[in-house]
Amino acid sequence: MPPAPNPDLRNQRSHRAILDAALELTTRDGYTKVTVEAIAQAAGVGKQTIYRWWPSKAAVVLEALNDRTGPAGRVPDTGDVAADITVAAQAVTRMLSMDLGTVWRGLVADAQGDPRLAEDLRESFFEPRIARWQERLDTAVQAGQLRTDVPTRTIVELLFGPIYYRLLLGTDQLDPENTAGRVDYLLNGVGPRAPH
Repeated sequence: MPPAPNPDLRNQRSHRAILDAALELTTRDGYTKVTVEAIAQAAGVGKQTIYRWWPSKAAVVLEALNDRTGPAGRVPDTGDVAADITVAAQAVTRMLSMDLGTVWRGLVADAQGDPRLAEDLRESFFEPRIARWQERLDTAVQAGQLRTDVPTRTIVELLFGPIYYRLLLGTDQLDPENTAGRVDYLLNGVGPRAPH
């Protein structure tokens, strides 16, 4: 007699298929064009399955995005804060300048009229990453690499804010190749350099 089907395994496969479909469709077709119905069809599940696990398309896409980018793990710590910031900022810039930028723009736009999504976006994505960067920058402050009078959260905002500004407003290309220059502006200021 064959073993009985395992509903947990079926749920895991369906969950994975939904996340994969949500990200594939939103990166290919654009966030605004994708519907829960389209995600369900691409994942091979019923629409009711999605609504059983998520309250909205945005919630599915946010989880898919978190799944794709991975948990907010430790940030680089080579002892050279400028190099570590540059590597991380380049990675974020590359990610957003490729397929995930359109997904981010759609989520942020939806969050403007959806307080629950706005909170989920902050709590599940941004806050854990900000906390990890604050820890790294606290280490740099203790090592004398950064000023002690600037809150590390402010430094994180100064570092990543311009990337999202360009992404969301389209003021310029994200341009990951010039990240090191922007990190230099951040860490050394934009005032005139003292003569040698």
